[in-house]
Amino acid sequence: MTEAAVRILLCDDHAVVRAGLLALLGSEPDIEVAGEAGTGEEAVAMAAKLRPDVVLMDLQLGPGIDGVEATRSISATGIHVLVLTTYDTDADIARAIAAGATGYLLKAERPEELFTAIRAAAQGRTTLSPPVASRVMNQMRGAARPTLTARELDILGQLAQGLGNRDIARALFISQATVKTHLGRIYDKLGVDTRAGAVAVAKEQRLLP
Repeated sequence: MTEAAVRILLCDDHAVVRAGLLALLGSEPDIEVAGEAGTGEEAVAMAAKLRPDVVLMDLQLGPGIDGVEATRSISATGIHVLVLTTYDTDADIARAIAAGATGYLLKAERPEELFTAIRAAAQGRTTLSPPVASRVMNQMRGAARPTLTARELDILGQLAQGLGNRDIARALFISQATVKTHLGRIYDKLGVDTRAGAVAVAKEQRLLP
């Protein structure tokens, strides 16, 4: 450890993952783990107290605020947040970047890539895993809003209200099978694979009233 060591706050809801990261980062003399957090709330509080150079943030946390909301709160204070997650859907990436994440790394990356990304994040430089960078480029190339049919927009609006397939079918006077078919097409067009992801992207791209 040196005086110029990059101070890290780990945030992951799995203690085993945190322990692994702690051991891994301990091999680097210029990186110091200043603290660990298991929830989004803990990460926000500890970041304010410890003022680390970088917060290593997982996206999917336990009950309470998720990694994106924690990233938004922490990055607003000027602390760099490097997302380290297994999730690489367009919706996850878009939400994290919009929340102020400095970088977005997948847990499948090699340790050397993680070390490099941490050092870059400490300097405010962006690092993206190759698959994430490709998705970002694709999003930029297809910046125009996806074309959804009137019926797909109707279903998307019902999704945003938190309705399930049965209730959507009743509200729109169609079968549940038809709802599932439309949902599949909506997911494909928005580049997501979950209902929450579809609603998040729809809101970001202003597809909902």
